[in-house]
Amino acid sequence: MSKEIVNRVANSQLITIDLEAHYPEGKRALLDIKPWLFQEQILREKEFREFANNHNWSQYQNGYLALNCSSDAIIPSWAYLLLTSLASQYAKKVVVGNLELLESLIFQDVISNFNAVDYQEKPVIIKGCSEKKIPHSAYTLLIQKLQPYCKSIMYGEACSNVPLYKAKKK
Repeated sequence: MSKEIVNRVANSQLITIDLEAHYPEGKRALLDIKPWLFQEQILREKEFREFANNHNWSQYQNGYLALNCSSDAIIPSWAYLLLTSLASQYAKKVVVGNLELLESLIFQDVISNFNAVDYQEKPVIIKGCSEKKIPHSAYTLLIQKLQPYCKSIMYGEACSNVPLYKAKKK
């Protein structure tokens, strides 16, 4: 006599949120302006504007761009504003910083558009493993967004998870 195998996870109300499924497509790029500086230290406006105007900004079409300077040069704010005005004609998002900051800010936008009300009074598991690199900050933003609504929040997989939050009984 064999007993029927029942998939309790599939039959449960547990909702899995996989941030990888919300990963925005588009190339991520870093533009280091150090070579555009005189002796890689001094910004000369005329030469800097020439570099900026001659740069192939279309290579960032539908992508994401981080602007930075890897030297210890003091870069005036207008320089990053100028580059952003040129790059934003092509790129979906432009930030001043490194690729890690860029990815965090991309996911900040993703999470801010997340409708947490859809998870009202539901048990949620935030999937932990993904092929694409999801920044830690995305997970912290997500749990903050979900916590006021969810019945419970776990991290990992349905078969092996870490409980993170359980709402108090009303």
